[in-house]
Amino acid sequence: MKLIYEAFCFVCLRMYIIAFINHFDYLQNSGLSQPATTIPYQTLIIKEPLKVPKRKDNNAYGNRNGHFASLLLLRGCGNVVCMKTVILTDAKYRSAISAARTFSRGGMRVVAVQARGDASVAPPVFSSNCVSETVWLDGSTEDDGYAARLAELLRRFDRPVLFPVGAATLDAVSRDIGGFSGLCDFLISPGETLDAVNDKARVHRRAAELGLPVPREYDGAPDAYPVIIKPRCGEKLGLRAEDRYTVARSSEEYRAALEKMRRYDPSPVVQELIGGAGGGVSVLIDREGRLIDAFCHRRVREYPITGGPSACCESVYVPEKIDAAYALLRSFGFVGLAMVEFKGDSILEVNPRVWGSFPLTTLARSPIALRLAEAASGARVEYVPCDYDVGVRMRFTLNDTLATLSLLAHGRLREGFVGCADAFRAQEALCDRDDPAPMRAYLKATVLKR
Repeated sequence: MKLIYEAFCFVCLRMYIIAFINHFDYLQNSGLSQPATTIPYQTLIIKEPLKVPKRKDNNAYGNRNGHFASLLLLRGCGNVVCMKTVILTDAKYRSAISAARTFSRGGMRVVAVQARGDASVAPPVFSSNCVSETVWLDGSTEDDGYAARLAELLRRFDRPVLFPVGAATLDAVSRDIGGFSGLCDFLISPGETLDAVNDKARVHRRAAELGLPVPREYDGAPDAYPVIIKPRCGEKLGLRAEDRYTVARSSEEYRAALEKMRRYDPSPVVQELIGGAGGGVSVLIDREGRLIDAFCHRRVREYPITGGPSACCESVYVPEKIDAAYALLRSFGFVGLAMVEFKGDSILEVNPRVWGSFPLTTLARSPIALRLAEAASGARVEYVPCDYDVGVRMRFTLNDTLATLSLLAHGRLREGFVGCADAFRAQEALCDRDDPAPMRAYLKATVLKR
């Protein structure tokens, strides 16, 4: 009955979203809703000092303290200002939408790039008025020639900032740091460093060596349950988030789960299942190994509710976890942007890339993406603790609605009612009244695909 109830609720939700999309189409076609315009030029002629976009609290866009990246607008001669260009790759991911808005409103010219072999339709961010240019690259990011095609694109621009959203592009650049460093600015670790922090077993050992809290790990059959079983690097295997681990609550379930995971990894990681709230600490480290920015969030709900990607999360500030995350990554010699995942106080793994809940950085006005562009361009950026709004709650409407319905169906009423309340008080991750088209395109593609 619970499955039938959830299926019925999903069908109703799907019909509602389709009706919303059709209504939005009507407003667009009737001229009642017009997206803001953008200036698609790399060079602007100005007659007065350039003004930074303001928020209603009179602080500059980016964070509550008014800090702003200083190198994103490069002053030329006289009254000419050249906008620094950012190349946003792997545009199919929803995090690309928030990244484009942050960079554009921070004074950068955004070029969104997508490999044709990895997307059947135009990415939602292609419709954003924060994107100045869209580019399709032939082939797939998995092709041997992808790095060469990306390099050819970068040669069209004058040392742009490269911001890879997907792991495949990040990996391609990390294998040829020297070649790409002559074409663009970026903060990316070498390939061997990325391989190290992507390996859950190596991260677990290093954290334990540093005296940081970690779950108990089993070399053989566990002597206590429940346990979680996962490949060393599920994303590199191309697994979906919900397929990157399985939970076993008995010896019989353990044997079945181990056999399943061995199809992907002959030596999967087996750890005790940690309780407590999940969350992440995202840190930005420059080429000198200095911490230059950090952002913390906690998970409110996830979908599937048994364990999966974040459906609703909230910005928090936990300096102790920032210290732990930085110590761990610094020990690997890591450079760039990474999110260290926690469960309770224990470190679970490292995601050395743009993470799924990245849109929360935009809603909480964190300057972490702008600071990356600034540091990549050669500036010496100083760390400012808690340079974002705390207590901002964000939800992905589709997944969070399904999570809320699932909680109610499984009798977890208190959590379900909180989810119902968050439908009114939490901000939608991708919705923006000044840039409405990407949200519409994302909903349309997601609902019709499902």
